[in-house]
Amino acid sequence: MIRYPDGPVEAVMEADALDAMSDVDAMLVRGPLFGVAAQSPEDAPRWRVVVPVTASSPQEARDSLNSWLWFRAKDEAQSRAERRALLAGVARLEKEPVDELSVQDTRYRVVRAEEYAGSGRDGIEQPRATDPEPAVPDWERSVRDRIDDNLLLDPEEPVTPTQAAERLALRALVYAGSRFPEEVCRDSELIRESHPDVLLLPPAFRVVEKDDIGWKTGSGLHASAHEARKTLDFSLTWFAPRQQGLIPWDLPDRTADARAVAAESDEATAGELAEYLRAADRLRTERANQIEVRGTVHRICRARRLLRWGPDGPEGPRPSDTDSHLPDTLHPFLDEDGVVHFDHEGDDSDGADDV
Repeated sequence: MIRYPDGPVEAVMEADALDAMSDVDAMLVRGPLFGVAAQSPEDAPRWRVVVPVTASSPQEARDSLNSWLWFRAKDEAQSRAERRALLAGVARLEKEPVDELSVQDTRYRVVRAEEYAGSGRDGIEQPRATDPEPAVPDWERSVRDRIDDNLLLDPEEPVTPTQAAERLALRALVYAGSRFPEEVCRDSELIRESHPDVLLLPPAFRVVEKDDIGWKTGSGLHASAHEARKTLDFSLTWFAPRQQGLIPWDLPDRTADARAVAAESDEATAGELAEYLRAADRLRTERANQIEVRGTVHRICRARRLLRWGPDGPEGPRPSDTDSHLPDTLHPFLDEDGVVHFDHEGDDSDGADDV
């Protein structure tokens, strides 16, 4: 169902999206991302994201689900039976690369999305004027917005005309060409038949960097452009000066950034640190989406994600998707009374009947 703009704010956002669409002459597909969605009786047939769709492999998402269930058992379970069921799910995830399991009356599924970005005359798309920005920017690094927080996945939710056009255009997206393995291309063709619908996840933002070689990823995904700027600010004032040897990694004050160190450095070092500080100051005062420091262009990129949908809901991992590691035990033993045992060696029972 198409939802036409209702009011001046939505009309401006739709016009902004239309302008952005007209500027794009190519879609740059970065690759798959993985998260976890849950379907409870009250949400069905919709699914709700419980682990952000940001992981680079299915096993990373499984590990996050492992932790999510373990902490629910530790902190939220209302009875021994509920805790026992949650821990049975943890036990399976410690031993098997399962992509779906049920705990009591809730289904959990590792879901797969494609990350892509628009590219036009000015390169990779930057944040749009209508993307949310805080009225008063908070640069405190310990405060972060959560991406996909409690996001409800509903393919029947009304969409704007530009969203409908993008969903329709992306239905045909497949991997093709000699640089992709044959099984990757085959899976992308098959999934177009089994999961014909496309659901667009909220935009995310990451830092990308361009040097003499080309563009490369400079950060993970963030919920807003401002969160990506905070990461870039940290890189400019803390990480990059250490990486370049301007600040010792073993500096006793581990929190010291370029602002603190420059005042006590020799003239040459202070001059080099000043380049990073000027860029960071511009990032803060102008809410800049692109800066250049010492030959490298740093840009805030507006990333998009699409999730394929079939008769039974969101797509899971494909056979051709690869894992970086195997399932393993992530947390201490937690008994059905909620007591953590740090010296427990485990037993042969995984409580599979409870899952």
